[in-house]
Amino acid sequence: MMYPYITLDDETEIVHSEMKPDGRVKVYIEKPVPGGFHDATCYLPDYTWESNHGFSEEEMAYFQKLVEANAHLIIEFSQEGGFSNASNF
Repeated sequence: MMYPYITLDDETEIVHSEMKPDGRVKVYIEKPVPGGFHDATCYLPDYTWESNHGFSEEEMAYFQKLVEANAHLIIEFSQEGGFSNASNF
């Protein structure tokens, strides 16, 4: 299951999985572009980037910083059924 985390001003969406039995959390980033999407996948807690389709080095550096700054929340929410469940919304 994937849970929404944040939508950026440029319509880039960041979602995350539940915490897997091995303690890892998948973070998936997707941005609509003409003719499709750019996407990237990162795994927490070790910040392993598994794929990048279409994002520039500059964009990936931004996403690295964003994921690092939010990892503690994403990991917490991954154990609580996403933001909505964790915040009781």
